[in-house]
Amino acid sequence: MSLKILLPTSIPLDPSLPEGVTAVQYSPDEPIPGHATDADILVTWGNPTDQLADAAKRLTAVRWVQSLAAGPDQVVAAGFAPDVVITSGRSLHDRPVAEHTLALVLAAARRLHRLTRAQIGRRWAGEFGGVQPITTAGEFRTLRDAEVLIWGFGSIAGELAPLLTALGARVTGVARTAGTREGYPVITEEELPAALPAADLLIMILPATSDTRHALDARLLALLPPHAWLVNVGRGATVDADALVSAIRSGRLAGAALDVFETEPLPADSPLWDEPDVIISPHAAGGRPLGADELIAENVRAFLAGTPMRNVVSR
Repeated sequence: MSLKILLPTSIPLDPSLPEGVTAVQYSPDEPIPGHATDADILVTWGNPTDQLADAAKRLTAVRWVQSLAAGPDQVVAAGFAPDVVITSGRSLHDRPVAEHTLALVLAAARRLHRLTRAQIGRRWAGEFGGVQPITTAGEFRTLRDAEVLIWGFGSIAGELAPLLTALGARVTGVARTAGTREGYPVITEEELPAALPAADLLIMILPATSDTRHALDARLLALLPPHAWLVNVGRGATVDADALVSAIRSGRLAGAALDVFETEPLPADSPLWDEPDVIISPHAAGGRPLGADELIAENVRAFLAGTPMRNVVSR
């Protein structure tokens, strides 16, 4: 059986492909060249929205799209035919996203954003140095004994939770079904409102779906204690940004560290830029799909054999 697979040049890829599968490279910044539009398989990474939409129209023979992104929402929205299988890069970004999330959490707790502003102004921020209280009741200043909720307890949370635990945090997951995952207690989304008042930190790792749009709204934000922080490394659309700004400005929430936004890049006129207790990173948590070659090769073999593939997306 002869198959053609398109590999993006946005990342070095060299998957071990079975005999009969031909790899063709393409630039994700340009339309798929005419000689490659008969491809059976498309691998995407860093493809702009308009390029994906064009590929969905012109790749009439494509039967499977492998996204290397953890969240496949951009590929799903591109308009590929309903019978085209879409698989995601879930698990490829677990370690990089967990590492970046930990960085945001520690930056918030240790007020690195405030220290950076002081440094720019050549001001010695003595209020954050010298003798400090051992306990900080009513403030999120340490992971030691902190109550942390992770909303969206999947494989990324499985990497992140032990890092938080190692620094003394008590971690509870939030997912659609309750139970124990990776040794951590997991509550349901219906139980989340009752857990929010005791949280020092809420970390969100939710995908963007019709069900998760503005999942964190004004009602839920109001249940967090005033000293709590929000960290979002999932998708920007899962947080009501207007409600978030209102909560921070009114003192009902201490701050937020955000890596994702409903509109990206974040517009220059967004009020989030001006909030001194909002930390902004430019969707930088992932960006390094570790193990992409192995995932592609494994799924190609499964595709040829007609056996279950990894990370198939329901739509």
